[in-house]
Amino acid sequence: MSKQLIPAQRFEQIRNRLEINKVVTNAELCKLLGISEATVRRDLEWLEKQGVLERTHGGAILSQQLKTEPEYATRALAHPDEKRSIGATAAALIEDGDTIFVNSGTTATQVISSIPSRAKVTVVTNNLSAALQVHEVGFELILLGGTFYPRSNAVVGHFASENLRRLNANKTFIGADGISLKYGFTVPSNPEAELVRLMIERTHGAIIVVADHSKWGVVSNFGIAEIDEVQMLVTDARLSKIARAELESRNVRVVIAGAAARKRKTNE
Repeated sequence: MSKQLIPAQRFEQIRNRLEINKVVTNAELCKLLGISEATVRRDLEWLEKQGVLERTHGGAILSQQLKTEPEYATRALAHPDEKRSIGATAAALIEDGDTIFVNSGTTATQVISSIPSRAKVTVVTNNLSAALQVHEVGFELILLGGTFYPRSNAVVGHFASENLRRLNANKTFIGADGISLKYGFTVPSNPEAELVRLMIERTHGAIIVVADHSKWGVVSNFGIAEIDEVQMLVTDARLSKIARAELESRNVRVVIAGAAARKRKTNE
């Protein structure tokens, strides 16, 4: 069957497979299409040039475009349990004495919400949602001033950037809308991207991305960091093993939310 397929038919089958599974391996496609690995690699290279996928070591992932920014309330409804778990796991990485930057976004909000009120830390953020959700704050919370951006419920712009330039942090927690091996970490808003890049520039420590599995393979309009600029990704258990391996091969430590707590409970 496979030898009778013309390239357009093979491309369609590869697209269909990716639409279902989001990720494929070369070996899987060789078996599915009955073609050589060399032919698979050529097909994947052609599809990558069309923007359909991104090639990985031994396979490919579906390339998903996020061209516009969803409203904050809409994003908050997506994968809420995963986001809460990611936020709690990320917050556990914060130590007394830390000064941290946190950007806007629903998962980033969960990081701030999970910080113990008595923690001896300083949190600097443009995230209005997080500031409004935190009650009886015992830690120092510095809210950057600036232009209100209602779509993400955050402050951005020149005033926010100028305030940020007066500060330094030893950890930064970034919520990203897209994670791509080729295009790095991306967001749909240029003002947010500019502020996040400045956060990274003024951090003399770990850059930690907090994002659920659905962000893998997504590419949005504005880059905030290359893959090798980030030391850690805190995500959920539904991130594929292939994705984890690809990121870890690029020196990004992948932390699965709740995994450490489950392991401790199992050992008790």
